[in-house]
Amino acid sequence: MEALKKAIDAFVNAFKIEDLRKKLLFTLGLLIVYRIGAHITIPGVNSAVLSEFFRNSNNLFGLYDSFTGGAFAKATVFALGIMPYISASIIIQLMGSVIPAIQMLQKEGQEGRAKLNQYTRYFTVALAALQGWGISVWLSSLKVSTAAGSMSVLADDFASGAGNIGFRLLATLTFTAGTIFVMYLGEQITSHGVGNGISLIIFAGIVGGLPRAVMAEAEMLKEGIHPLAFEVMILAIVVLIVGFIVFVEQATRRIPLQSPRRTVGSKVVGGQSSYLPFKVNTANVIPVIFASCIMFIPAMIASWFPNVTAMQSFASMFIPGHISYSVVDALLIIFFTFFYTAIQYNPNDIAENLKRSGGFIPGVRPGKQTAEYIDHVLTRISLPGALYLAFISVVPLHLKNELNMTFYIGGTSVLIVVGVALDTLRQLEAQLHTKNYEGFLKNGRIRGRMAN
Repeated sequence: MEALKKAIDAFVNAFKIEDLRKKLLFTLGLLIVYRIGAHITIPGVNSAVLSEFFRNSNNLFGLYDSFTGGAFAKATVFALGIMPYISASIIIQLMGSVIPAIQMLQKEGQEGRAKLNQYTRYFTVALAALQGWGISVWLSSLKVSTAAGSMSVLADDFASGAGNIGFRLLATLTFTAGTIFVMYLGEQITSHGVGNGISLIIFAGIVGGLPRAVMAEAEMLKEGIHPLAFEVMILAIVVLIVGFIVFVEQATRRIPLQSPRRTVGSKVVGGQSSYLPFKVNTANVIPVIFASCIMFIPAMIASWFPNVTAMQSFASMFIPGHISYSVVDALLIIFFTFFYTAIQYNPNDIAENLKRSGGFIPGVRPGKQTAEYIDHVLTRISLPGALYLAFISVVPLHLKNELNMTFYIGGTSVLIVVGVALDTLRQLEAQLHTKNYEGFLKNGRIRGRMAN
């Protein structure tokens, strides 16, 4: 109760600051705009029939739909969400490892990042158009078995002939424009709001699907399909998963630092001890998002060839909960954890900055040995961090299938929600501290646990 009271007081304090209040309201307003767009179905689609297909199927599109807050299952203008932008970002970063020109831009500071962001936007448009065309082809060929018989997802005017071609072109244009607008919303939140806009949009999509999941479970409890004990067990599992994620997300490896004593005028300064903190989960939720985007590719390609049996069989191997999906997803998460950590943290740069400031790690020589030591520490803590991300993303999917549940109880979705929430609270808390207000988190900071 005390922690809840502190959080409420912090929110009140946040709204007392005019600049911060404007940022919070701006962020909330754009997220509301995103959620409104996630309920506007494109012309020509029978959303009720399409929703029936998603209710009675267990495929990768269901996981994709959870990221868009139900927008994909309704074929809305924001059906693609922010995923094309994330995919484009992944590809650009990977290309930086093999293409010298992009590698140089990554090292040019703000100007280089601006150019890379522009390339990412162009690539996002291309990917969104490609994915939008694939989805339009899939929708135009989709037949759903209902109580009234097999029904097409499209209205009669769009089901065949010129109307079908017109629908595909219209759907592709609408999906692409929707993705561009969502990308714009995310960038505006990052620039003028609170938190990372892209992450908050994914957060809003996942949280937006929670009421539907709760109502579905309540209905199953009411009809006697799931007993009360089963629902209590689900709640306990969710609490345990969230608690475990929060515990690991706060775990920190602290490297002790020492600054030398020096005389400035008549005063002796320096000689203070501090530390260099590295989270156990150094890459945050980025590897999970990257891996999820990659795992959508087989299903997306298969949607372009609905009548090719081989493609459909291949895509079926990448359904969430399938062993091949779990293995590939876990390997991708582990790879992206090390890859993203290597991009974010350059041991040579860190060692050079310490040397310039006069700081050093006790027992380690400045320069090359310091860089090697930091690299060794990062490698050691990245492995358990990568295994943790893989475990929390894969195991709950199998648990969902075994328990025959109606929604994903954890894994990727909860990891993103918790990670984004903690990161946003850190940023908001930092701004609160500039005005001498107590933050959301106890003692003004997240208590990092030593992970030796």
